[in-house]
Amino acid sequence: MNPTESTTERIERATAVRRPELLAPAGDWECARAAVENGADAIYFGLEKFNARMRARNFTVADLPDLMSFLHRRGVRGYVTFNTLIFQNELTEAESYLRTIIRAGVDAAIVQDVGIYRLIRRLSPDFPIHASTQMTVSSAAGVEFVRELGGNLVVLARECSIKEINAINEAQASARSSTITIRSAETGAMNPTDAAGVLAPASPILEALPLEVFVHGALCVAYSGQCLTSEVLGGRSANRGECAQACRMPYELISDGRKVELGDRQYLLSPQDLAGIDVLPELLATGVASLKIEGRLKSPEYVASITRVYREALDRALAPHASGNHRAPTPDERYELEMTFSRGLYPGWFRGNNNQELAHARFGKKRGVLLGEVTGVESQRVIVRLTGPLKPGDGVVFDHGDPEAGEEGGRVYQLIPLVRRNGRGPATETALAFGNGVIDFQRIHVGDKLWKTSDPELERRIRQTFAGDQVRFQRPVAMEVHGEAGRPLHLFVHDEAGHAVEVISETLLAPAEKKPLTTELLEQQLGRLGGTPFHLVQLTNRLAPAVILPVSELNRLRRAAVTRLEALRVEPHRWALGSAGASSVRVAETNSVAHPKGIQPTLTVLCRSLEQLQTALA
Repeated sequence: MNPTESTTERIERATAVRRPELLAPAGDWECARAAVENGADAIYFGLEKFNARMRARNFTVADLPDLMSFLHRRGVRGYVTFNTLIFQNELTEAESYLRTIIRAGVDAAIVQDVGIYRLIRRLSPDFPIHASTQMTVSSAAGVEFVRELGGNLVVLARECSIKEINAINEAQASARSSTITIRSAETGAMNPTDAAGVLAPASPILEALPLEVFVHGALCVAYSGQCLTSEVLGGRSANRGECAQACRMPYELISDGRKVELGDRQYLLSPQDLAGIDVLPELLATGVASLKIEGRLKSPEYVASITRVYREALDRALAPHASGNHRAPTPDERYELEMTFSRGLYPGWFRGNNNQELAHARFGKKRGVLLGEVTGVESQRVIVRLTGPLKPGDGVVFDHGDPEAGEEGGRVYQLIPLVRRNGRGPATETALAFGNGVIDFQRIHVGDKLWKTSDPELERRIRQTFAGDQVRFQRPVAMEVHGEAGRPLHLFVHDEAGHAVEVISETLLAPAEKKPLTTELLEQQLGRLGGTPFHLVQLTNRLAPAVILPVSELNRLRRAAVTRLEALRVEPHRWALGSAGASSVRVAETNSVAHPKGIQPTLTVLCRSLEQLQTALA
């Protein structure tokens, strides 16, 4: 990394070839629509089995053709999460699932199990595989391991900092420009040679694997989600999609046999939620290929809101020569992120380790926006000093530092502005009134924190972004027109994915006595793409001067081009797929494993005491 480059210059260099995709979660059809209509470039979703979110509604294999057709028509990629560990007796069923996924034209599978990599590559040499974050890849060596398995993209461990992400990409860049070297047995020198010892030409390493990072959502206290606590405490394996979220529970802390008094900090294992929006420019400058939002168990409103906020922030950051001010999240965006779902928002490990800030330990569930603090309690109302927006109908909760003991809350019925004088001068306060019997005022105390947990107006606005079948988010297309008088008009349309169509007018172009087809007129007529998945970003006019074509024919050309382009986009990918039986699952006999290059197996023993060590060595 060039230390003299500005962040803007690094972003422009890193994204010159490939804009990073925005990847959103989808637990069901409604979430998929919410993601698409709010600007996701891709979604990831699970099927009935073999995914790490079995509590989500998920899709079925029967949904795949319709789902992929819907996504591809809208210019969105779809990745299946095949990211649990697979037992040996499940391999036959896993193979059947994988065949269905590949035939359906899914864009990639997200995989954790090394054996499934090998099974997929036995089935198909070209079907894309993405390394799940649960593989805990956090170094260039890990990325190289995924390459050797046949992977096409790496979802990095969530514990990686921006500095470490940069180092991984720089190591890949360095490796690509290096040569293969073999140490000379005679001299010990490192020389580029072939197998016979003859000087060999430089041999560049394969292209760097794209990197993906989680940019928003829940964090797991375990390394990249590899938690065994749920399995130990309740027999529900997080690596089999059945996490019981033990990290969100309160705990006692015992030190040297004595209980440590924690006060209101009992949620020792519950991290705040990840929010990478504040470091988005630095992330883009690393050259990451994909920004991933967590949340396959979340609501469609969550998917819609978080996707849209990051879509707008990402587009601002990628705008040519965008200033730092144009990249920062707006107050409204920050408010929406907190209201949609928040246990507190924090940039995770992107800026390095600060565990005391990452896990504040005060609560383990959704809070929302902090509104202020209680300054007084009266018979039928609560006095607060507001530091955030509040209006009648909003839902609030009073936080006294012990969520397990139960908390008072409800919808605000009325806000009454007050001006009171205290020892430090005038202070503006507000009295909150609630419906009869909603609040037990005796359980609210001065000093309690007030959180907004619900904003019905915001929720309605978010839902309007994806409700119904209306197309709201459109993908860019470019058009080009050719022709001259006495010949038909040729309209070429191509999209960002590389699809291109040509349509030809049925009416010939004629000399124009007045109002010829100008670029402006063509843009006006051909750009009428409302209700379609497209919007016109560029029109190139290569018509001969002073020609004309009826507007009705231009409209027909536009409709025909859209129909043909949509048909091209929904065609499923034709991945290579071996015939059934050709790949059948085979398990190596344990007593006949061949060891390459004469390498013999070693035995490693875990010793927890000196006595055990002495026994092992004996």
